[in-house]
Amino acid sequence: MQSEQIKAAIEAGIAESTAEVGLEGDHAHISVVSPAFAGLMPVKRQQLVYGILNEAIASGAIHAVHLKTYTPEEWQNTAP
Repeated sequence: MQSEQIKAAIEAGIAESTAEVGLEGDHAHISVVSPAFAGLMPVKRQQLVYGILNEAIASGAIHAVHLKTYTPEEWQNTAP
């Protein structure tokens, strides 16, 4: 699975989201920013993203995921 495919799937599956995806072999580094994460605990945010990636993970196309999720406000506070 290509990084562009992962990005497109996440952005289609989570309302008003922006995703950044980097791949190193079968390891994915993903950051997602969406207002849909507001009020959700980190595990619920991760479940939303993993639900989208489940098929790729189950098939072995993605072996490991390093995931960070933010609301737009949180993203603004972390940007340098």
